[in-house]
Amino acid sequence: MLAIGALLGSALIAVPVTAHATAAPAPTARTSAAAAAGLDDPAKKEIAMKIVSSAENSSLDWKAQYKYIEDIDDGRGYTAGIIGFCSGTGDMLDLVEYYTQVKPGNVLAKYLPALRRVDGSDSHAGLDPNFTKDWAKAAQDAEFRKAQDHERDRVYFNPSVRQGKTDGVGVLGQFIYYDAIVMHGDGTDSTSFRNIRGRALSKAKPPSQGGNETAWLNAFLDARVWAMKQEEAHSDTSRVDTAQRVFLKKGNLNLNTPLDWKVYGDSFHIG
Repeated sequence: MLAIGALLGSALIAVPVTAHATAAPAPTARTSAAAAAGLDDPAKKEIAMKIVSSAENSSLDWKAQYKYIEDIDDGRGYTAGIIGFCSGTGDMLDLVEYYTQVKPGNVLAKYLPALRRVDGSDSHAGLDPNFTKDWAKAAQDAEFRKAQDHERDRVYFNPSVRQGKTDGVGVLGQFIYYDAIVMHGDGTDSTSFRNIRGRALSKAKPPSQGGNETAWLNAFLDARVWAMKQEEAHSDTSRVDTAQRVFLKKGNLNLNTPLDWKVYGDSFHIG
């Protein structure tokens, strides 16, 4: 996946509960919505990780993916880890550089020169034959798993939550942004996240600009589907059509469970 900068969105501050016996006023729909958790709420984040894993790895067990690595023949070299770090797009290089900063001399550090050379290509030069074995070995190290978490949040998760809160969308909208950034990155090419959002802006406005949230998210997903169809490797749009659209059509803007969806023909459920 492609790399971008990050800044964690601010958490909403909960109103303290009074200790007096007097019953508090029943929350209105507006106050309930205002108090709703963002995607950065730990429970919501766990849901996000599972849904993305269902698309990236055909499994809800996202924590089993730290050791995952293969070349899926999409022109990005090796794809690996919990978010699909790619040897050809820079984020795998960033990850191994960060891991080496926190743990010098790790099993992957010796591949840094090769990762710098293959960046921007699908080449395995300097990585084969042992890179995949060493990646799996590194995944047994808690520091490497923490490094994957760190880079996932810095590059993908935090920016999507921040932009979602800026646009005034709820948990589902923030997840829709997150899944788009995971697949498309946020570079300058026409199919990047920022340009998907720009394409949506020509059709609708986000809530922060006075638009309707559902209409805005539909416009964003239309633009996302267009972007996916520009590349053969991403031309199956089921992760939008039979997952995110399903939640949106049900009006589940807070991504509340239970959730049922399909990706690439496989059915998934979170209770």
